[in-house]
Amino acid sequence: MPTYAELEAQAAPAKRRIEARDRPRLAVGIDTSSIAVGALKTLDALRALVASRGLDADVVQTGGNGLSFANPQVEVGRAGGSRILYQHVDAEDVPDFLESVLVRGEQTNRWLLGALGGSPASGVARMDDHAWWSVQERRLMSEMGLIDPESIDDALATGAYAGLERSLVMTQEDVIAEVTGSKLGGRSGGFFPTGRKWDFLRTSPTTPKTMVCNADEGDPGAWVNRMTMEDDPHALIEGMLIGAWAAGAATGYIYVREEYPLAFERVVKAVEQAYERGLLGKDILGHDFSFEMKVVRGAGSYVCGEESGLIASIEDARGMPKIRPPYPAASGVFGQGSNVNNVGSYHCAAWIMRHGVEKYADVGTERNPGTMLFSLSGHVQRAGCFEFAFGVTVGQAYEICGGGAPVGHTFKALQPGGPLLGVLPEFALDLAIEPEAFREKGAVGLGGGGFVFLDDTACVIDLCAQFEWFLEDESCGRCTTCHGGTQRMVEIIRRIQRGGGRESDIGKFRLIADTLKYSNCFHGQFAPSIIVNTMTWFAAELEEHIFSRHCRAGVCKGLTRYEAGRDKATRAEYAEAYARAAETCLTLAMRRAAGDAVEGQEPCLECVVCAELLPQAVHVVDAFEQGDPAPELISIQPAYE
Repeated sequence: MPTYAELEAQAAPAKRRIEARDRPRLAVGIDTSSIAVGALKTLDALRALVASRGLDADVVQTGGNGLSFANPQVEVGRAGGSRILYQHVDAEDVPDFLESVLVRGEQTNRWLLGALGGSPASGVARMDDHAWWSVQERRLMSEMGLIDPESIDDALATGAYAGLERSLVMTQEDVIAEVTGSKLGGRSGGFFPTGRKWDFLRTSPTTPKTMVCNADEGDPGAWVNRMTMEDDPHALIEGMLIGAWAAGAATGYIYVREEYPLAFERVVKAVEQAYERGLLGKDILGHDFSFEMKVVRGAGSYVCGEESGLIASIEDARGMPKIRPPYPAASGVFGQGSNVNNVGSYHCAAWIMRHGVEKYADVGTERNPGTMLFSLSGHVQRAGCFEFAFGVTVGQAYEICGGGAPVGHTFKALQPGGPLLGVLPEFALDLAIEPEAFREKGAVGLGGGGFVFLDDTACVIDLCAQFEWFLEDESCGRCTTCHGGTQRMVEIIRRIQRGGGRESDIGKFRLIADTLKYSNCFHGQFAPSIIVNTMTWFAAELEEHIFSRHCRAGVCKGLTRYEAGRDKATRAEYAEAYARAAETCLTLAMRRAAGDAVEGQEPCLECVVCAELLPQAVHVVDAFEQGDPAPELISIQPAYE
């Protein structure tokens, strides 16, 4: 088996290419987020034009860097360490872009985002000068956007598997002691100490032993695990190998979410490359350590994110959480002693063993050293994945990195960590990003890294309806408590949204929430969280829906109707929009509003096309408002009987 030094030497050409020592390097970040906005077309156009014009430059793909709002991105590297990042470079921009950066050698142009390294020209701001970049502490993400995730040589050239090499000359106890000393907690939301978990498996009498990676990231608005798998998969494999050495495991499984095809493809390729280089298999790096790894594609079930449900799915059984004990360390995959951590936990462990616990603790807080990846989405101006040291506030993440609410709107709520963790009001912006800070405010926890922000256009009751329907649909059905309880909550919320709210509904919600505490797993136990939060922090909005039959955001369709202005000046100003709205209206209501003579009128389907095309002229009003509409308005939808 090759030694680590031999692998590093083999990766030397990749290191020269990454550093652009021989020729300029144009790197396009390719991951799921960038592909969605045309990055593959940009990459193909760059390769074709560089080849056809005979330009002396390397055109390569890299992983994404998390700045989803700036895609498609191109990084131009030159000898001497110069690295300039350009944003929104679409395929049709490629001829002008190449003329600027390669032919004329310009650093400043209309696509410029900032300088990542070297000595930029005048007028080129460093990325550190951007407030949203300086809030971050990019450690786990330092190679994302720099290396090609499908090249093991790129990974080795930037230090991958150095932590494994260091671990293999240490004892199992010493590795666990270092990880424990770092205070690394599980990154799936529970924050259970990773080192202790590894020690449970090491001391378990059950053999053989298995390491499992939970990559079934199913929370809406969270894609931090996808970032690692798509953009730096070898960091995940290295972390699992370190854990396997420390715990005495000989086999491992990476369980990747079904809805992550690119992540699955890249992790499979990374595992194959690791086998080819002797980093998996027998006598790894020349040491007395062997480890076999298999990548498993998920079953598409949300409850497979719970570790015992995930284990059942790996065993090719129905993904249903199991009643414990026994715990996985005693009886896990196929009855073997097993350890389950998520992608972020293994990634952090690899970083700790590469750089040391002292360096890891340089940032963060005393009780939570280090960093964690967070995805920001929803009603923000800059969506993306960012890496924060613990102790940064949610407000800093939202206002500085996310850019705050869209222009003209204000913050309303934070939905952290998926549908099981509820929703928080404005005080969420003052919370430090630490699990304890969230729990101290009565929240379930911090979650696994997904922050979804809502502004004043959102309806919390509608969010409850969406999430409770999702949780009912994803219930495994093992316990009637969970399946029946979530079903009943959905029925009540939807009735409220139709205008049939009752005074007794609040008491029913509390009764169901108390009953769901006795569910078999946390899926049912935490299912009422968003309802409980709403009754606590958004009580006025809930009461408006029940007692006033009013949705302040105009979102709940059963409580609203759409009205279009008759005013001729308004129609003239928005004539084109009126025409398009009339053409797309299936019930002819918009043609009637535009003044056309039409026979009959079906009830409005509430497709909302008219409101999207005519936001200034189409009004959302209460469906249950008493009396006729004002003379200057014509009702698109008649009031409910």
